[in-house]
Amino acid sequence: MMMKHTRAVASLIAIASASACSTDATAPAARSDLEAPSAVSATGNNAPSGFHYTLNLVGVKKGKNANMDSGSGSVIFVGLGTTTTTVTTKIMLSQSFDGTFAVLDKNGTDGEAAYQLPAPGTYTVWARALGTPGGSARITTCAEDVAGNGATTDEVCSTQNEVFVRGTGRSSFKNVTQALTTIVISEALEEAAFLACGGNDTVGNTGEIRIDLFNPCLENYFWKYDNNGLKLLQIRFYP
Repeated sequence: MMMKHTRAVASLIAIASASACSTDATAPAARSDLEAPSAVSATGNNAPSGFHYTLNLVGVKKGKNANMDSGSGSVIFVGLGTTTTTVTTKIMLSQSFDGTFAVLDKNGTDGEAAYQLPAPGTYTVWARALGTPGGSARITTCAEDVAGNGATTDEVCSTQNEVFVRGTGRSSFKNVTQALTTIVISEALEEAAFLACGGNDTVGNTGEIRIDLFNPCLENYFWKYDNNGLKLLQIRFYP
């Protein structure tokens, strides 16, 4: 059974690698690599063409070794879930100041993984669902708390998210830059965060503001990944 499970995971990663263009990065990509010229026309899978870094979120049924190598490759393992059971993984985000993208903790089967990426503004983000048809997943950008509050129990999540469904046809990329690099804060739902991040108090609590990832008004940013049986979500970062 372990041999079969290992082969299944390897097959998913092979599918992701085969479907990606020849400029996929398999190690943390330096800014100099990502700033190479790229064509503006889309490829046959609806993604831009040119240099990019790929992150694969691989859904698995069983937990991984807690001591597995975390600092290499472009894969994060997450709980698989089913079409009726959601497994949530927090992918903690840290800012890269040298333009690199890197997996810091690839084992998300314990509920938490870690990823490093630059501040928004120099790249776009594209994603698509792959693997066995029938699964779906939702990804939302969040933070653990308002900066300075000292209690990391009040999650502040964007009112915008992206849902991916693996159908039976060809899987195409879609631009998810806003959803994965910004947080839309509702005054009605998160008044403290709304005000801390520069929102103006309004009568009736109907306002919304959008802030970039790593804005210092919030802390401990992460992607909330709710998986309902999706075996592979492929994310690409283009300059």
